[in-house]
Amino acid sequence: MNLLLISNSTMAGEAYLDYPKQNISDFLGKEKTTCLFIPYAGVTVSFNDYEAKVKSRFNEVGHDVVSIHRFDDPVKAVEEAEAIVVGGGSTWQLLRMIHDNKLTEPIRKKVFGGTKYIGWSAGSNLACPTIKTTNDMPIIDPLGFDALNMIPFQINPHYLDANPEGHGGETREDRIMEFLELNRETTVVGLREGCMFTFEKGKIGYIGDLSLRIFKYGVDPYEVQADSDFEFLMK
Repeated sequence: MNLLLISNSTMAGEAYLDYPKQNISDFLGKEKTTCLFIPYAGVTVSFNDYEAKVKSRFNEVGHDVVSIHRFDDPVKAVEEAEAIVVGGGSTWQLLRMIHDNKLTEPIRKKVFGGTKYIGWSAGSNLACPTIKTTNDMPIIDPLGFDALNMIPFQINPHYLDANPEGHGGETREDRIMEFLELNRETTVVGLREGCMFTFEKGKIGYIGDLSLRIFKYGVDPYEVQADSDFEFLMK
């Protein structure tokens, strides 16, 4: 299994997919790879435009993408993919279309067979056991919360420690603690922006300057530094 799970596509003030582009290139390798792009999380952008946006950045680092919506048979497209890339947007819409197109098991089979998988934001949520720790509003019935279950923990991408000034609602931590109250055996990781997980050669890795925040039921949330051993998350 080879995964690159990125918290966010874009850092404030930067171009789209600019900060992780070299990580993406390194992950895919030196030989040009044409990746199958899954744009289903895009709601306010057309799949054509989403594909073009991602293609431009991948081309910049020597790789390419073609969107799954261009294939008559999405399952066959997954089965023949050189690599799979899942973009961000609405996690709910993403999972709904994954279910509608019956892609859960084909993607799992491909990835567990060694095909590389890259996701950011909603695409990272999709790699988790469920989408229950997404930040997105439930704009559509996803036909069940179960996701690809390729990693044994939940990611909360774009993790923020505090609410914006003047906002009196629940913090991100409050929401995660609510999740844990009802899902007590699950570990949740707060993946801050600019950070990402890798899983290659049977080992989980972490890229980023910021620490990771760990949430477990009955344990006070705590920080794990970027240079730590993260194997405990895979147990």
